[in-house]
Amino acid sequence: MTLLETVEKETAPNPTHSVIWLHGLGADGNDFMPIIPVLTAPEWPALRFVFPHAPVRPVTVNGGMAMRAWYDIKGMDIADKQDAEGIHASMQAVEALIAREIERGVPVEHIVLAGFSQGGAIALNAGLRHVQRLAGIVALSTYLPLAESLADERSAANADTPIFWGHGSQDPVVPQALGEQSRDALAQLGYGVDWHSYPMAHQVSVEEIADLRGWLGERLCATQAADAGANG
Repeated sequence: MTLLETVEKETAPNPTHSVIWLHGLGADGNDFMPIIPVLTAPEWPALRFVFPHAPVRPVTVNGGMAMRAWYDIKGMDIADKQDAEGIHASMQAVEALIAREIERGVPVEHIVLAGFSQGGAIALNAGLRHVQRLAGIVALSTYLPLAESLADERSAANADTPIFWGHGSQDPVVPQALGEQSRDALAQLGYGVDWHSYPMAHQVSVEEIADLRGWLGERLCATQAADAGANG
């Protein structure tokens, strides 16, 4: 498989951890680059942020206009008429990016999958089905498509992987009720979701980034402690 084009930023030389971050519909990999300085802390281990560009494809709900999208949205109800083929193709593209990080020396258990909106939907689907344990999954302003097949396709390796979920209570694009429905579906399957609601629309906020910074720092410290124990 041809790797997606990416924009990358390393917080220090020789990264030992990676965050693969998927943008939303119509954006590109540059979209979340500006938050790195406020999201990270100098005491953290060296991180590589990988921001892939989604393929350009026609999007039905936008009149067939071609734009960067992880999958097609075929109706105003985004959870209806799901583009299973497009979703699976994007999941495979994420798998290829995970494999490249491993080849570059980052252990799979040091990799976090993150995404906003459509990107969050792919991060959830790919992460929960990945055959090796990941460090965590970040789902922002999103929902879980293909939820009905997750019980059969999920990986036991990521059954208790930490999940951070942030959503805007005033989101007109992905209604918070849809996010809550997806969260509850995961809870019924035994997943633990660290859920956060913010008084915002379809966006990220300063408060959300601060909460995510704390959560991500905990994950990174946990992997460092585990590594120290294994080597000690």
